[in-house]
Amino acid sequence: MNSRELVKRAVEFRYPDRLPMEFGSMGVQDTHWVSWNQKGTGDRRKKEDVDEWGCLWVRTEKENMGQVKGHPLEDWSRLDSFKWPDPDNPAFYEGMEKRFEGGEGKYIKTGLFMLLFERMHSLRGFENTLMDLYLEREKVEMLADRIVEYDIGIIKNISSRFPGMIDALDFSDDWGTELSTFISPALWDEFFKPRYRKIFDAAKEAGWHIWMHSCGKINGIIESLISIGVNVLNLQQPRALGIEEIGRQFAGRVCFSTTCDIQHTLPFKGEEEIREEARLLVEQWGTEKGGLVIADYGDGNAIGVPLEKKRVMFNAFVEFDRWKRGK
Repeated sequence: MNSRELVKRAVEFRYPDRLPMEFGSMGVQDTHWVSWNQKGTGDRRKKEDVDEWGCLWVRTEKENMGQVKGHPLEDWSRLDSFKWPDPDNPAFYEGMEKRFEGGEGKYIKTGLFMLLFERMHSLRGFENTLMDLYLEREKVEMLADRIVEYDIGIIKNISSRFPGMIDALDFSDDWGTELSTFISPALWDEFFKPRYRKIFDAAKEAGWHIWMHSCGKINGIIESLISIGVNVLNLQQPRALGIEEIGRQFAGRVCFSTTCDIQHTLPFKGEEEIREEARLLVEQWGTEKGGLVIADYGDGNAIGVPLEKKRVMFNAFVEFDRWKRGK
């Protein structure tokens, strides 16, 4: 089977014939990314730049994605003059068709950076957003709903331009500290769950899988995410979540995209510990039918992981690939 069929089978628990990988540094890449013209973090060549929402991104001298240091809606008084981005802006999609080149036979993903929660706090500031959930409910509901409307507009525009050509929506929304989610699962279910559902429904209508990246210990909301249609969870801190715990609760119910732990294992542990964690992840998070994709952490320098350690991890996952061995 080609890479597209391989990934689809792993995501849908239909017996892939090997472990799918997003591991460009080792020359194995079963997916292909097709971007639209989202500014994302702004121009990374500049120390300061704004994205399409007017959020100011600031970078240090060391090459990095930067941080939002200017929140255009930090004060609600700015709301009346705020310029909302338009998902129907044709400039967002210019040249997108060329980005399918090189993806023949691969699983095609597109995405939205800062889908909902991250976009909310990039606009309002992190502490403001958390307080708004209690103190400014009407305003923060309006803000969230405008973001949802925008996201759905982007999905509809892309899907109508490229019907049947894209396999997945891939997005980021970090939801956890090392100990728990930023808010209670009950509040998450009340406020965020129905809004994510609307976005996911739009992507499902387009025929896409849902891939979600989230850092931290998000155990308390995984059940809800599964119930509203998440197909793949990209979790890069499996030790924080608990490898065995997550496996017991969710293996076979959602596909995992993962790597050896980017904070606990890869930067600080040796070859044997990395190999053992790779074995555990294959054993605990995958099933006989599939349910696992290996995804490299792209910026090794950011987490202090040289290419040699990535090679150890890659070779371990290849060695313990239960699907290639038919187990």
